[in-house]
Amino acid sequence: MSLTSSNMLPLGAKAPKFKLFDTLSKQTKSYEVLKGTKGMLIMFICNHCPYVLHMQDALVAVGNKYLELGIGVAAISSNDVVAYPDDDPVKMERFAMNLGFKFPYLYDETQEVAKSYDAACTPDFYLFDHHDDLVYRGRFDASRPGNDTKVTGTDLISSLEHLNSGQSQSLIQLPSMGCNIKWRS
Repeated sequence: MSLTSSNMLPLGAKAPKFKLFDTLSKQTKSYEVLKGTKGMLIMFICNHCPYVLHMQDALVAVGNKYLELGIGVAAISSNDVVAYPDDDPVKMERFAMNLGFKFPYLYDETQEVAKSYDAACTPDFYLFDHHDDLVYRGRFDASRPGNDTKVTGTDLISSLEHLNSGQSQSLIQLPSMGCNIKWRS
């Protein structure tokens, strides 16, 4: 496991727009279509990363809950599927269906979307308000594989709750950590 931290895109940055293939609906989905009335949560994940697998159930529960509360949610996999076939779109669909995603699981085949977000690791989280301004980028919580800290999602949930209730976000935001995105050579 290679431990990589988020690049921490500057707060206030505008959400990079995209159109990506959704492995669940088999349709191309855009940022504009997926965005909720209150904002948008983008999660860069993949199928095989031990950091994602460590929190997968909580991650899906958080995504499903806030989707129902008016925050758009999308998971994106940008890994090189030639070098990492466990992350191919067919397996992405199975992964999402087995875990009960209610939100799309998008395939970033060209890796351009990950680059536009300056995504570095899986998982990597970005929360935008209804004006498409970045209000949170950082970790899910302090839990990591092997550190005996319970997975709670507390950091991301706090930010989602602030967005949901219209409160100001904390400026203390800690980077996510996980496997590096598997870039094509």
